[in-house]
Amino acid sequence: MLFDLGSKTNEMNANQKSKIMNKINTIFGALLVLITVACEGPAGPPGFDGAPGAPGQDGLDGIQGQVVEVDGVNFAYDTSGNIYNALITFSDITDFEVFESDAVLVYRFDGTIDLSDGSTADAWSQIPQSFFLPEGTIQYVSAHTFVDVELFIDGNFDLSILDTSFTDNQSFRIVFVPSVFANASKMDTSNISNVMGALGIEESDVIKLNLQ
Repeated sequence: MLFDLGSKTNEMNANQKSKIMNKINTIFGALLVLITVACEGPAGPPGFDGAPGAPGQDGLDGIQGQVVEVDGVNFAYDTSGNIYNALITFSDITDFEVFESDAVLVYRFDGTIDLSDGSTADAWSQIPQSFFLPEGTIQYVSAHTFVDVELFIDGNFDLSILDTSFTDNQSFRIVFVPSVFANASKMDTSNISNVMGALGIEESDVIKLNLQ
């Protein structure tokens, strides 16, 4: 049987070299740690405060919106379009600054309802609002800019015969919701009480006007 003494010797030399290099690396790492620790002195005194930053934007004060109740709204009939309309200009009812990005919600007064405690409460329905009559269907709708809101009564029959209880002396509540609040909030706008609660508006804060 023949033995390869040369390859055996080379393998042993390689193992010895590897062990020596590992020891050298370990000793070098320990010395580096000792030198780093020795070079660290005691903590110095705290530095000076930096210059103050730029002032931030002022927050919004008070109520984050406004509610205006407008009574005595009369709709005019447009024979050519078979539609009723009424225009309400914001500057005529409030000094609240309205921007294009703000939300404008409109609610129509439906009358009073009896509560379980024997008292009554006003009922408000959000526009658009539909009614199914014997003659056909009508719907209150609205369109607004940042200067006014126009209210319409549309229908699928001859609206010239529409009862005046739908067109004369109507009451609406217009709710102005700033865009910052409207974008951040997920309020239930179908109920005006929820909207007023979210905006922090009490019933006593509602501005009431009569156009007649």
